[in-house]
Amino acid sequence: MAVYKQIEPRKAPSSSIGILHWMRENLFSSPLNVALTVLGIALVLWVIPPFIKWSIIDANFKGTTSASCTGDGACWVFIKMKMDMFMYGFYPAAERWRVNLTYGLFILVVLSFKYLKHSMTKILITGLYFIVGYILIRGGIFGLEGVFYNKWGGLMLTIVISAVGIVFSFPVGVLFAFGRKSDLPIIKSISVTYIELIRSVPLITVLFMSAVILPLFLPDGVTFDKLLRAIVGLIIFESAYIAEAIRGGIQAIPNGQYEAADAVGLSYWQKTLLIILPQALKVAIPNLVGIFISLFQNTTLVMIIGLFDLLAMVQLTASDSHWLGYETEGYVFVTIIFWVFCYVMSVYSNKLERRFNTDLK
Repeated sequence: MAVYKQIEPRKAPSSSIGILHWMRENLFSSPLNVALTVLGIALVLWVIPPFIKWSIIDANFKGTTSASCTGDGACWVFIKMKMDMFMYGFYPAAERWRVNLTYGLFILVVLSFKYLKHSMTKILITGLYFIVGYILIRGGIFGLEGVFYNKWGGLMLTIVISAVGIVFSFPVGVLFAFGRKSDLPIIKSISVTYIELIRSVPLITVLFMSAVILPLFLPDGVTFDKLLRAIVGLIIFESAYIAEAIRGGIQAIPNGQYEAADAVGLSYWQKTLLIILPQALKVAIPNLVGIFISLFQNTTLVMIIGLFDLLAMVQLTASDSHWLGYETEGYVFVTIIFWVFCYVMSVYSNKLERRFNTDLK
């Protein structure tokens, strides 16, 4: 009778595992990588320690006036005293609970998406949230004091412009993406002309057009608020880029998917909404999130048409005679705010990619 000897598993050599192996493979694998690693370390040591010293060690956190800021460190007292303007702009202090309530409802809506399975329900809840949020912030009905757009500003205005721009530019981009792929010459020509024309001009031009030229084409007595014109300009601009991102996703779909949809007798709209669009969106998620992040960052350009977003509020508060010379702290604060929002969007993008990944492992 044969006797089998149990063989104990061997451990991987210490030279092929651990942090030293990772450093050797990724940081010091070639002379070029060695040079780049040394250069990177030198750059970090040159930038990070002075920044920490300025922003934390020598910084000033206590006080209520500029006289409290001494030494060469950052004056975060300026940020503390101007925080209300950074967050709400000129929104009345007694009514800011409405803005905070809108933020809280947004968090609840996002959390509810985890438990809602039907896309139509999510769309309805999102639409209801925008209506309730607009009523809360704008007021004028249900006993709420009306707060006009010229008092909106700071981070609140940045979030409003970017959120509305993302929500409305996405369906417009989808329509133009399918319009460019259409077999109807007129629809395809209009879509191609729109996409190529908008993508060939900078956003600042589109904002000026929507703020100055658009009112000239409106009938007498019909006017658009400056904020609405800025949002329209952003939607016009970003929808062209969204259309191209989705068109790229459509072209990545194999022809067999179209043939299979036709074989089972699906209509054009059934094929588009149930087969083509979901797969195209899955492919286009990274590009779409990049466009949404770009839209959020581009909201800073609305300051050129007289809207006081978060970045504009920094310039406005830094011109206060009692706080002259502290715009650096304001810009650092804005940088941190924008980084947090963009990072969250990027993380959510990676989560969506993993969730909708249907590739076989």
